[in-house]
Amino acid sequence: MTMSADTVEARKRVVYTVGSIGLDLVVGAARFPGPGETLQGGSLEMVPGGKGANQACTVARLEARSVLCGGVGDDVFAGPALEVLRAAGVDTHRVRTYPGATGTAVILVRDDGENSIVISAGANAHLSAEQACDALREAGSGDVLLLQLEVPLAAVIAAAAQARELGCTVFLDPAPAQPLPAELLRQVHLLTPNQTEAAMLLRREPIETTDLRAVLEAANALLATGPEMVALKLGGDGCLLRTRDAAFHVSAFAVQPVDTTAAGDTFSGAFAVAFSEGRALADCVVFASAAAAISVTRRGAQSSIPTRAEVDAFLAAQPAPRVTRL
Repeated sequence: MTMSADTVEARKRVVYTVGSIGLDLVVGAARFPGPGETLQGGSLEMVPGGKGANQACTVARLEARSVLCGGVGDDVFAGPALEVLRAAGVDTHRVRTYPGATGTAVILVRDDGENSIVISAGANAHLSAEQACDALREAGSGDVLLLQLEVPLAAVIAAAAQARELGCTVFLDPAPAQPLPAELLRQVHLLTPNQTEAAMLLRREPIETTDLRAVLEAANALLATGPEMVALKLGGDGCLLRTRDAAFHVSAFAVQPVDTTAAGDTFSGAFAVAFSEGRALADCVVFASAAAAISVTRRGAQSSIPTRAEVDAFLAAQPAPRVTRL
């Protein structure tokens, strides 16, 4: 199929990411240990990670222009943390090196694919508002900015405001879960929480993901906090997208999960790519859900992120998910 001129032009748009870069130390285990308990786990894997780096890597693997702003330490982890990004085609010229440690995550993966994560910020804690804004100096209308919460909140707020001023579309993945100021939420075009992060933002108990009426009510409440759209990620129960004018639910692809690490990051990066190509919102959700579904069948963070060819092949082979307007 030949792409239209509009689609070709859309593919030239840039997806910027301001966020964390790190190295994940991953161990598998039959279950999570209790307090004071020691378990025998599997072999240790060292996998490049960090939510910002994961999302930037996803964008590049899906063949869009990807620019990452962040920081690494001057330690032995810095090289491995950047190696996969550069191989994927991520522009890392806006990544700075700071004295001290590179950000690290210790991840325990249960046999059913669920994970438990503890992060050490390292160099990610040094990202400043000035650096974040400077990274966007060449951004413009039609570009997309991806944000998360593993770097200082001041940098996230400044980057969102700068991007809005330049005409970019701002996506915020509100993870790790924490309360957020209205000044940030009002700058966001698309908010992409899971049920835990949604509960934190709304200061309530987590929603039941199978109850679409409750999910829609939560999405409405999130929309009222300031963003223009909310994509509420429901894991195996799909995704509900709420805009100011409409709402629809997209069912999940049926896969056997191995490791859910970076699934949310893959979703966010893939959504940004599809959006930058001018796709309809429902198509963006389906494309992002397919990329995330592939990622959970593989171990690790960036090691699990699929290529464009893999996502296209997956979509061609799988039954189309149900899209239900609410």
